[in-house]
Amino acid sequence: MSDKFFFKGRQDARQNTLRFGYKAKVSRISGSKKYPLMLVVINEARKQEVQSLVDEAGLHAHISVDSNEGAVESIYELKLVLNKQRAVTVEKVTARNEPCRCSSGKKYKKCCGQ
Repeated sequence: MSDKFFFKGRQDARQNTLRFGYKAKVSRISGSKKYPLMLVVINEARKQEVQSLVDEAGLHAHISVDSNEGAVESIYELKLVLNKQRAVTVEKVTARNEPCRCSSGKKYKKCCGQ
């Protein structure tokens, strides 16, 4: 036989993840209709309070009541969604050669940008 190598085609770099059905960029939005929040409360009055918070935020949730002794309330998912930090937006900085913000008609570098 000869010492030639034969090209069998390009191997997919994600071959291992595709075999197990792993989807890398799946967006799972908590509190949506497809993925509702799973919350546990300890009494009916608290269930009504939590349900009003969920409705105010426009979310979907399955709220169950666990009235056993020593039961623990679990609304951590709701707190995460409600206290999620929003993106910070920064006001556009005026470039040197643009008209000044004070509406003097001069360029920014000659007016307020000294």
